[in-house]
Amino acid sequence: MPTRMASITRSLRSASLTLLVLVAVARGAFAAGIEPMHGQLVPGEDGYVLSAEFAIDLGSRLEEALVHGVPLNFALEFTVERKRWYWLNEQIAVRNVDYRLSYNALTQQYRLSVGGLHSSFATLAEALRVLGHVAGLVAADKAAIKPGSEYIAVLRLTLDKTQLPKPLQLDALASKEWQLEARTLRWQFTPGVMGR
Repeated sequence: MPTRMASITRSLRSASLTLLVLVAVARGAFAAGIEPMHGQLVPGEDGYVLSAEFAIDLGSRLEEALVHGVPLNFALEFTVERKRWYWLNEQIAVRNVDYRLSYNALTQQYRLSVGGLHSSFATLAEALRVLGHVAGLVAADKAAIKPGSEYIAVLRLTLDKTQLPKPLQLDALASKEWQLEARTLRWQFTPGVMGR
């Protein structure tokens, strides 16, 4: 009986170890992506202001490309739509922001650029944290959003593969290692009750 119990225990340990390895492999295979964690639109002095948080994991292939001198471009896309019962939703406001993330091997720093503004970071984690944090972005005119109407906000941050060097664009289309899944966050609001 004790030997049978020891055999069962060994089998359970082996199965548990196999399951842990499979979970780790699955996480590694699907870890790369951009996940919206939070989005909020509130009235401000100059219009409706967007704040958002994204969790960004580039995956090993994109991190390697970045360190070897390939800049990565990202696009923040935000729209506000008015719900209509009789046809497609009406697009009320559109706001796009382009980001560029690069690595300087000489200074060993990551650089994040938005328009003419640049910031440098000692680690990739810091750069991605700033890239994934949107605050104080005027996204819609006050006059565009009417009190009492129902709206849908749509928010997404994506890797812009069209900005990769041409040979890498082909790799990005064919290889899963270059895929960076970007989820879309949608929420409904009426003026005065906003956010998600």
